[in-house]
Amino acid sequence: MFALHRSNVYNDTDCDTNDMEGAFTPLDCLLPSGKQSICLIILNQPLDEKYFNVLWRKALLRACADGGANHLYNLTAGRDESFLPDYISGDFDSIKPAVKAFYEEKDCKLIETADQDLTDFTKCLDIMVTNIREQKLQVDTIVTLGGLAGRLDQTMASVETLFHARSMTDLPVLVIQGTSLAYLLREGRCHQLNVSTGLEGEWCSLIPVGGPCLTHTTGLKWNLDNQVLEFGKLVSTSNTYEPHDPTEGRKPVTVTADKPLLWSMGICMK
Repeated sequence: MFALHRSNVYNDTDCDTNDMEGAFTPLDCLLPSGKQSICLIILNQPLDEKYFNVLWRKALLRACADGGANHLYNLTAGRDESFLPDYISGDFDSIKPAVKAFYEEKDCKLIETADQDLTDFTKCLDIMVTNIREQKLQVDTIVTLGGLAGRLDQTMASVETLFHARSMTDLPVLVIQGTSLAYLLREGRCHQLNVSTGLEGEWCSLIPVGGPCLTHTTGLKWNLDNQVLEFGKLVSTSNTYEPHDPTEGRKPVTVTADKPLLWSMGICMK
């Protein structure tokens, strides 16, 4: 039985307390006029050209995790020299020899990370966080392209990397692919998510991947009022936003949970 202690109960005023996170707009990174400073990681999955063009142009640092370099190379064929990553990292079991040779010839940094206990995504993210710190870059968000399609085990590995990210950086780490975005909400904070960019799809969800989460929300059609999300009991999938006047935009969504909680949302790129 999951014990519900009064000290863990959240209410609508919690976002006015010291636990309040700064308002965050997950899809700001995909707006050409967005204000977030970002860094970009490309994973070994097909690239969406619309997302890529916006994110590449805005990124302060750009990296490929192993076979992600193949997709960068293929997408930018014929204009490769304008799209050189700052580094490519991994155990190099996925990058094609010709692609590796091309980027080596262009003096791109190749960093071999042989540790098999961590995924190429996790290792690439660790290097990026170190580079951000050493270069003293002013970064708001780390965005990852790929990682949510294809094999289920690889999708789960992407989510697992988001758990590793909690000990690496305080920066939000987003994973974007197709019509989906994933973002791991940290525990014990009231997250205010702005969802009125015009790029939001109709659906959103809160998934307790790491274990039971006592959760309170506002701004959703089906809010959670200090309810426990847990596999086998209750999971908030296929949720949506509360009704709103289209001329005014959606109200922010607030989420507070006592354990890390996976937020995912639909993207409708125009």
